Amino acid sequence: MVTPEILSGAGGGRRDPRSDRGVGAAAPVSPVDIDTAVVLLGAGVTAITHPLLYVKLLIQVGHEPQPPIIGTNLFGRKVLYLPGFFSYARHIVRVDGKRGLFRGLTPRIVSSAISTVVRSKLKQHVSNKDDIRTSLKKVVRETSHEMVVQCLSRIATHPFHVISIRCMAQFVGREVKYSGLIGSITKIFQEEGVSGFFVGLVPHVLGEVIFLWCCNLLAHFINTYAVDDNFTQAPAVRSYTKFVMGVSTTSRCGEGGWQ
Repeated sequence: MVTPEILSGAGGGRRDPRSDRGVGAAAPVSPVDIDTAVVLLGAGVTAITHPLLYVKLLIQVGHEPQPPIIGTNLFGRKVLYLPGFFSYARHIVRVDGKRGLFRGLTPRIVSSAISTVVRSKLKQHVSNKDDIRTSLKKVVRETSHEMVVQCLSRIATHPFHVISIRCMAQFVGREVKYSGLIGSITKIFQEEGVSGFFVGLVPHVLGEVIFLWCCNLLAHFINTYAVDDNFTQAPAVRSYTKFVMGVSTTSRCGEGGWQ
Protein backbone atom coordinates (compact mmCIF):
# COMPACT_ATOMS: atom_id res chain seq x y z
CA MET A 1 0.00 0.00 0.00
CA VAL A 2 1.24 3.44 -0.83
CA THR A 3 1.10 5.64 2.25
CA PRO A 4 1.41 9.46 2.51
CA GLU A 5 4.79 8.93 4.15
CA ILE A 6 6.04 7.03 1.13
CA LEU A 7 4.74 9.73 -1.22
CA SER A 8 6.42 12.44 0.81
CA GLY A 9 9.67 10.51 0.88
CA ALA A 10 9.63 9.73 -2.81
CA GLY A 11 10.62 13.29 -3.60
CA GLY A 12 13.85 12.90 -1.66
CA GLY A 13 12.90 15.11 1.29
CA ARG A 14 10.40 17.59 2.61
CA ARG A 15 8.46 19.73 0.21
CA ASP A 16 9.26 23.41 0.06
CA PRO A 17 6.24 25.38 1.27
CA ARG A 18 7.08 28.03 -1.30
CA SER A 19 6.16 25.54 -4.05
CA ASP A 20 2.52 25.73 -2.94
CA ARG A 21 2.40 29.42 -3.66
CA GLY A 22 1.21 30.72 -6.95
CA VAL A 23 4.05 30.96 -9.41
CA GLY A 24 2.67 34.13 -10.92
CA ALA A 25 1.80 35.84 -7.64
CA ALA A 26 3.19 39.35 -7.63
CA ALA A 27 4.47 41.09 -4.54
CA PRO A 28 2.38 44.06 -3.38
CA VAL A 29 3.58 47.46 -4.52
CA SER A 30 4.69 49.64 -1.63
CA PRO A 31 3.77 53.36 -1.37
CA VAL A 32 7.46 54.20 -1.69
CA ASP A 33 7.62 52.46 -5.07
CA ILE A 34 4.53 54.33 -6.23
CA ASP A 35 5.96 57.67 -5.10
CA THR A 36 9.24 56.92 -6.85
CA ALA A 37 7.45 56.04 -10.08
CA VAL A 38 5.37 59.20 -9.90
CA VAL A 39 8.46 61.34 -9.24
CA LEU A 40 10.32 59.82 -12.20
CA LEU A 41 7.30 60.20 -14.47
CA GLY A 42 6.82 63.79 -13.37
CA ALA A 43 10.49 64.56 -14.00
CA GLY A 44 10.23 63.15 -17.51
CA VAL A 45 7.09 65.10 -18.35
CA THR A 46 8.62 68.27 -16.89
CA ALA A 47 11.75 67.87 -19.01
CA ILE A 48 9.77 67.25 -22.19
CA THR A 49 7.43 70.21 -21.74
CA HIS A 50 10.03 72.65 -20.39
CA PRO A 51 10.87 74.28 -23.76
CA LEU A 52 7.18 75.11 -24.21
CA LEU A 53 7.02 76.79 -20.81
CA TYR A 54 10.31 78.58 -21.44
CA VAL A 55 9.08 80.11 -24.68
CA LYS A 56 5.75 81.00 -23.09
CA LEU A 57 7.53 82.82 -20.26
CA LEU A 58 9.60 84.89 -22.71
CA ILE A 59 6.42 85.84 -24.55
CA GLN A 60 4.69 86.79 -21.29
CA VAL A 61 7.53 89.08 -20.19
CA GLY A 62 7.31 90.85 -23.56
CA HIS A 63 10.58 89.67 -25.05
CA GLU A 64 10.49 90.16 -28.84
CA PRO A 65 13.84 89.06 -30.28
CA GLN A 66 12.50 88.99 -33.83
CA PRO A 67 10.44 91.50 -35.80
CA PRO A 68 6.75 90.73 -36.36
CA ILE A 69 5.68 89.01 -39.56
CA ILE A 70 3.08 90.42 -41.93
CA GLY A 71 0.16 88.07 -42.49
CA THR A 72 -3.58 88.02 -43.10
CA ASN A 73 -6.40 87.28 -40.70
CA LEU A 74 -9.66 85.44 -41.34
CA PHE A 75 -11.14 88.52 -43.00
CA GLY A 76 -8.26 88.92 -45.42
CA ARG A 77 -6.79 91.98 -43.71
CA LYS A 78 -3.06 92.37 -43.34
CA VAL A 79 -1.93 92.18 -39.72
CA LEU A 80 1.35 91.79 -37.86
CA TYR A 81 2.07 88.49 -36.13
CA LEU A 82 4.69 87.96 -33.47
CA PRO A 83 6.97 84.94 -33.87
CA GLY A 84 5.47 81.61 -32.81
CA PHE A 85 6.89 78.84 -30.66
CA PHE A 86 9.18 77.35 -33.29
CA SER A 87 10.61 80.75 -34.24
CA TYR A 88 11.35 81.50 -30.59
CA ALA A 89 12.85 78.04 -30.09
CA ARG A 90 15.13 78.40 -33.11
CA HIS A 91 16.26 81.79 -31.84
CA ILE A 92 17.11 80.32 -28.41
CA VAL A 93 19.06 77.49 -30.07
CA ARG A 94 21.03 79.99 -32.18
CA VAL A 95 21.95 82.02 -29.10
CA ASP A 96 22.45 79.37 -26.40
CA GLY A 97 22.49 76.08 -28.29
CA LYS A 98 20.09 73.19 -27.74
CA ARG A 99 20.89 73.12 -24.02
CA GLY A 100 19.55 76.65 -23.82
CA LEU A 101 16.01 75.31 -24.26
CA PHE A 102 16.34 73.71 -20.82
CA ARG A 103 17.47 76.75 -18.85
CA GLY A 104 15.86 76.63 -15.40
CA LEU A 105 14.87 72.96 -15.69
CA THR A 106 16.64 71.67 -12.56
CA PRO A 107 14.64 73.79 -10.07
CA ARG A 108 11.43 72.68 -11.76
CA ILE A 109 12.32 68.99 -11.40
CA VAL A 110 13.20 69.49 -7.73
CA SER A 111 9.93 71.38 -7.22
CA SER A 112 7.93 68.59 -8.87
CA ALA A 113 9.59 65.92 -6.73
CA ILE A 114 9.01 67.83 -3.48
CA SER A 115 5.40 68.51 -4.43
CA THR A 116 4.79 64.80 -5.09
CA VAL A 117 6.30 63.73 -1.76
CA VAL A 118 4.46 66.41 0.24
CA ARG A 119 1.11 65.59 -1.34
CA SER A 120 1.60 61.86 -0.83
CA LYS A 121 2.42 62.26 2.87
CA LEU A 122 -0.38 64.69 3.59
CA LYS A 123 -3.08 62.86 1.65
CA GLN A 124 -2.52 59.71 3.71
CA HIS A 125 -4.48 61.44 6.46
CA VAL A 126 -7.36 62.38 4.16
CA SER A 127 -10.30 60.14 3.36
CA ASN A 128 -9.82 58.34 0.05
CA LYS A 129 -13.49 57.47 -0.49
CA ASP A 130 -14.30 58.29 -4.09
CA ASP A 131 -18.08 58.48 -4.29
CA ILE A 132 -19.44 59.60 -7.62
CA ARG A 133 -22.31 61.48 -6.01
CA THR A 134 -21.56 63.30 -2.79
CA SER A 135 -23.29 65.94 -0.74
CA LEU A 136 -22.25 69.56 -0.94
CA LYS A 137 -21.11 69.40 2.67
CA LYS A 138 -18.74 66.53 1.88
CA VAL A 139 -17.43 68.33 -1.22
CA VAL A 140 -16.66 71.40 0.87
CA ARG A 141 -14.92 69.30 3.53
CA GLU A 142 -12.81 67.38 1.01
CA THR A 143 -11.95 70.53 -0.94
CA SER A 144 -10.85 72.19 2.29
CA HIS A 145 -8.48 69.27 2.92
CA GLU A 146 -7.15 69.56 -0.65
CA MET A 147 -6.71 73.29 -0.18
CA VAL A 148 -4.55 72.76 2.90
CA VAL A 149 -2.45 70.18 1.04
CA GLN A 150 -2.08 72.54 -1.92
CA CYS A 151 -1.05 75.50 0.25
CA LEU A 152 1.58 73.48 2.13
CA SER A 153 2.88 72.05 -1.14
CA ARG A 154 3.10 75.51 -2.67
CA ILE A 155 4.99 76.91 0.32
CA ALA A 156 7.50 74.04 0.09
CA THR A 157 8.08 74.39 -3.67
CA HIS A 158 7.75 78.14 -4.27
CA PRO A 159 11.46 78.92 -3.69
CA PHE A 160 12.35 76.64 -6.60
CA HIS A 161 9.68 78.29 -8.71
CA VAL A 162 11.30 81.66 -8.07
CA ILE A 163 14.75 80.33 -8.97
CA SER A 164 13.51 78.75 -12.20
CA ILE A 165 11.67 81.88 -13.34
CA ARG A 166 14.69 84.09 -12.66
CA CYS A 167 17.02 81.71 -14.49
CA MET A 168 14.78 81.70 -17.55
CA ALA A 169 14.16 85.46 -17.49
CA GLN A 170 17.92 86.10 -17.64
CA PHE A 171 17.80 85.26 -21.34
CA VAL A 172 16.22 88.64 -22.08
CA GLY A 173 19.14 90.70 -20.75
CA ARG A 174 21.80 88.04 -21.32
CA GLU A 175 22.60 88.03 -17.60
CA VAL A 176 24.47 85.34 -15.70
CA LYS A 177 23.48 86.32 -12.19
CA TYR A 178 21.66 83.07 -11.44
CA SER A 179 23.57 79.97 -12.54
CA GLY A 180 23.01 76.59 -11.01
CA LEU A 181 20.67 75.61 -8.22
CA ILE A 182 23.07 76.07 -5.31
CA GLY A 183 24.50 79.30 -6.73
CA SER A 184 21.02 80.75 -7.20
CA ILE A 185 19.98 79.84 -3.66
CA THR A 186 23.11 81.48 -2.27
CA LYS A 187 22.65 84.61 -4.39
CA ILE A 188 19.01 85.15 -3.42
CA PHE A 189 19.71 84.54 0.27
CA GLN A 190 22.64 86.98 0.32
CA GLU A 191 20.77 89.78 -1.44
CA GLU A 192 17.17 89.37 -0.25
CA GLY A 193 17.20 86.99 2.68
CA VAL A 194 14.62 84.29 3.25
CA SER A 195 11.80 86.53 2.01
CA GLY A 196 13.37 86.55 -1.43
CA PHE A 197 12.41 82.90 -1.91
CA PHE A 198 8.72 83.66 -1.39
CA VAL A 199 8.25 86.63 -3.71
CA GLY A 200 4.82 86.37 -5.37
CA LEU A 201 3.65 83.54 -3.10
CA VAL A 202 0.31 85.09 -2.08
CA PRO A 203 -1.16 85.65 -5.59
CA HIS A 204 0.21 82.29 -6.66
CA VAL A 205 -1.57 80.48 -3.81
CA LEU A 206 -4.78 82.47 -4.26
CA GLY A 207 -4.93 81.61 -7.94
CA GLU A 208 -4.51 77.90 -7.29
CA VAL A 209 -7.00 77.85 -4.41
CA ILE A 210 -9.66 79.64 -6.48
CA PHE A 211 -9.06 77.25 -9.37
CA LEU A 212 -9.33 74.25 -7.02
CA TRP A 213 -12.64 75.38 -5.54
CA CYS A 214 -14.11 76.22 -8.94
CA CYS A 215 -13.22 72.80 -10.38
CA ASN A 216 -14.54 70.79 -7.41
CA LEU A 217 -17.76 72.78 -7.08
CA LEU A 218 -18.36 72.71 -10.83
CA ALA A 219 -17.93 68.92 -10.89
CA HIS A 220 -20.36 68.58 -7.98
CA PHE A 221 -23.06 70.75 -9.56
CA ILE A 222 -22.72 69.02 -12.93
CA ASN A 223 -23.01 65.55 -11.39
CA THR A 224 -25.87 66.59 -9.11
CA TYR A 225 -28.06 68.81 -11.28
CA ALA A 226 -27.01 68.41 -14.93
CA VAL A 227 -26.83 64.60 -15.16
CA ASP A 228 -30.22 62.89 -15.04
CA ASP A 229 -30.48 59.70 -12.98
CA ASN A 230 -32.72 58.17 -15.65
CA PHE A 231 -29.89 58.39 -18.17
CA THR A 232 -28.36 54.93 -18.61
CA GLN A 233 -24.81 56.28 -18.80
CA ALA A 234 -25.20 58.61 -15.82
CA PRO A 235 -22.58 56.83 -13.62
CA ALA A 236 -20.05 56.87 -16.45
CA VAL A 237 -20.67 60.57 -17.16
CA ARG A 238 -20.31 61.44 -13.48
CA SER A 239 -17.06 59.47 -13.23
CA TYR A 240 -15.70 61.15 -16.35
CA THR A 241 -16.64 64.62 -15.06
CA LYS A 242 -14.92 64.01 -11.75
CA PHE A 243 -11.88 62.57 -13.52
CA VAL A 244 -11.53 65.54 -15.89
CA MET A 245 -11.83 68.07 -13.08
CA GLY A 246 -9.31 66.14 -11.01
CA VAL A 247 -6.81 66.03 -13.86
CA SER A 248 -7.29 69.76 -14.50
CA THR A 249 -6.61 70.58 -10.86
CA THR A 250 -3.61 68.26 -10.65
CA SER A 251 -2.05 69.49 -13.88
CA ARG A 252 -2.25 73.10 -12.73
CA CYS A 253 -1.54 72.75 -9.02
CA GLY A 254 0.56 69.64 -9.03
CA GLU A 255 3.00 71.13 -11.49
CA GLY A 256 3.15 74.26 -9.47
CA GLY A 257 1.03 76.58 -11.55
CA TRP A 258 3.84 77.60 -13.91
CA GLN A 259 1.52 79.72 -15.97
